[in-house]
Amino acid sequence: MKRILIVKVTSLGDIVETLPVVSDLRRAFPDAKVDWAADAAFADIIRWNPGVDRVLSAPLRKFKKARNLNDLKEITASIGELRAEKYDVIVDIHGVYKSAIIAFIARGRRRYGYLNQDLGERGAAFAYNARFGPRPLTDAWRGMRVSVADALGYRFDETPDYNIRLPAPTRDLGIPSGARIAMLFHATSADVKKWPKAHWGEVGRWLAARGYSIALPWGTEREREEAQAIAALVPGATVLPKLSVEECAHWIQASELVVGTDTGLVHLAHALQRRTVMLFAATSREHFGVNDPGRTVSVGEEGAAPDVPQVLAAIESVTGAPSQTIARSAETSAASR
Repeated sequence: MKRILIVKVTSLGDIVETLPVVSDLRRAFPDAKVDWAADAAFADIIRWNPGVDRVLSAPLRKFKKARNLNDLKEITASIGELRAEKYDVIVDIHGVYKSAIIAFIARGRRRYGYLNQDLGERGAAFAYNARFGPRPLTDAWRGMRVSVADALGYRFDETPDYNIRLPAPTRDLGIPSGARIAMLFHATSADVKKWPKAHWGEVGRWLAARGYSIALPWGTEREREEAQAIAALVPGATVLPKLSVEECAHWIQASELVVGTDTGLVHLAHALQRRTVMLFAATSREHFGVNDPGRTVSVGEEGAAPDVPQVLAAIESVTGAPSQTIARSAETSAASR
């Protein structure tokens, strides 16, 4: 095996959770070169992993939104770059039209994709001349690793290795030295995934009382307003300036604790080995959650967001906070409602 192409196009959380596949391939085929094809919006995250030799990217998402001619030119140029190498194996672990088209355009002897019933879009099946086995009964992230390992005939270490190496910041990010930072990722692209601002306020006050410096990141103007509303409920909380994903990653790396909804940046916190609590309300915790006993836990269910006592108990499980303190805080929260 000399050259392998991974196809995983979007989105942030999915890209982060695919990084262990690179480490698996490196262990199984130490002399092989591993390339990755993805949307340009997420290319830098893949470049944080030194195990990837070449990142092939095109502004697919950007072009879909703006239909800009320059973006189209970049996409066209990327096709030539994609076809510049011939691969022994192409593994499409995304399974939708756009990833299938990339896999089909790339030059390779074997193009692996999911079985029809496991594809995100059935029409993607045209691109493959080999298939992964039936989707394993496990979470989505381990499932990707199982699919590739079974197809290529190797075993992998159950502990995922994300192998992220962040580049040095290009400016002073104002991260307080020595502070016990707790980042609260309240923002999410879908309203159904949101957690009530009052709940964030209760959790923030409880953490602040335990000596944490509360940091509230945001991405859009609406999210900034929501962060300000939460900060008004948590004395001393800081609404961060607008940050790039890379800058946010540096804040995460400097944090002691991350609590947030089911979003890509919270997956990144898990990958960066931070103590992490992920909140679920609209998607499957069993399928998309993260779990590393004593460090990371996911709470809530599809259609049933966690309440404040559940989240405080989850924080206790990853930080070792005294459970009696959490119980008192939960009683106070219930009384205030």
